[in-house]
Amino acid sequence: MAEVATTRMSSKGQIVIPEDIRKKLRLKEGSRFMVLGEKDVVILKNITSPSLDEFDTLIKTARRQAKEAGLKISDVRKIISQARDSK
Repeated sequence: MAEVATTRMSSKGQIVIPEDIRKKLRLKEGSRFMVLGEKDVVILKNITSPSLDEFDTLIKTARRQAKEAGLKISDVRKIISQARDSK
């Protein structure tokens, strides 16, 4: 079952995540979160970097999909260049 606790927001907008939840989720100082808000709901989603194995799998999948789509390295370079020029 999900852990439930209450907390307050400081005048600077800071919120303390209760210690028992930090321990349960193995959150450390500097942990990064995505914050979603709608109406009266705020959701914090812990952002974690993929492991090297997960990253390798992501790269292999992306390369396979690009090949299936007929995408070439020159196409990728062109798209990157266009994206950088549009800033």
